[in-house]
Amino acid sequence: MQFVRMTLNRSYIIILLCSLWVALPFVSIQAQGRDFTVVIDPGHGGRDPGAIGKRGKEKTINLSVALKLGKLIEANCKDVRIVYTRDKDTFVALDKRAQIANNAKADLFISIHTNAVAKGRIVRGTETYTLGLHKTDENLEVAKLENSVILIESDYEQRYAGFNPNSAESYIIFEFLQDRNMEKSVQLATQIQRQFRNTAKRIDKGVHQAGFLVLRETTMPGVLVELGYISTPDEERYLLSEAGTDALARSIYQAFMTYRGQSYTSLAKDNVVAPIKQTKPQAKEKPATSTKKSTSSKPVFKVQILTSDKKLASNNKQFKGLSPVEYYQEKGIYKYTYGASTDYNKVLRTQKQISAKFKGAFIVAFKDGKKMDVNQAIKEFKNNR
Repeated sequence: MQFVRMTLNRSYIIILLCSLWVALPFVSIQAQGRDFTVVIDPGHGGRDPGAIGKRGKEKTINLSVALKLGKLIEANCKDVRIVYTRDKDTFVALDKRAQIANNAKADLFISIHTNAVAKGRIVRGTETYTLGLHKTDENLEVAKLENSVILIESDYEQRYAGFNPNSAESYIIFEFLQDRNMEKSVQLATQIQRQFRNTAKRIDKGVHQAGFLVLRETTMPGVLVELGYISTPDEERYLLSEAGTDALARSIYQAFMTYRGQSYTSLAKDNVVAPIKQTKPQAKEKPATSTKKSTSSKPVFKVQILTSDKKLASNNKQFKGLSPVEYYQEKGIYKYTYGASTDYNKVLRTQKQISAKFKGAFIVAFKDGKKMDVNQAIKEFKNNR
């Protein structure tokens, strides 16, 4: 009996190895030349219809544009791998969508949605969101609408740590989240809105920030696109038409092509830390100080605590009492830092000390007033000791 079992096991192993040998060439072909991964996320689906109009449902519009976008990229970008969070009418939980993107080690995440407002209101236009604090009540309402899908997930309180999509207090968590990818996310969002305006001839409602759970959980640059208002009759007709979904998909595709071209160019010239002209501040509204150029040839380490699309006063509550706080600017985004030293270990201790208040804080490095790769800075620090 033991001999028979060993023979069967050996046969199984041989069959398995043969199967792998046959499959490996196909795996290599799939992977060859694919050096950029885009995850396209058609919002809602299955038992979650999303916003509902008089003739159509959001989930259908989202999927149509998503598939057309994917086909455009696949046809014209042979080195790009497309991953869909869904490619048919199925329900996918928000955390699962983010998990798909993270597991794919994606370079970019594009979530596609359709907007709606209460009956009796007429609103038109497209808008694109990045993760961040919602600056207006309108942004908060959009985030609530898109996040409310978790309410149909049976264990959402456990899976999302007690997050309540309908409670404004729940969104305070986004104050603690540091979006290291904000610069690239805003860059893509800006290009999408430009293309919606120029290619699809839609009303441009701008780029905004708000607390979207699906963006919170992803680890790469990402945007959430609102294609238009299904609650407005003429916009619904456009969103349900082949011409409409073609134009919207092509707009996002054109934005992606522009973004990708920019994302591969050197960002060195954009990392120069230059003083920003400021008007004379009032006593209670003193701005955080600009990062000054260092005269030292050694790298200077700092802890980056948060980013913002606007300049913040030095006593802003988001700094949680830290002082002095400095900032530098990249592509219109203000990035705030605390602590500065040529001693990496000292700044590392500072990071650990403030980690309770700023869970996403991380170390950045500058040399002669220019931002530099932190790993290279650490190597220089070790060599200089």
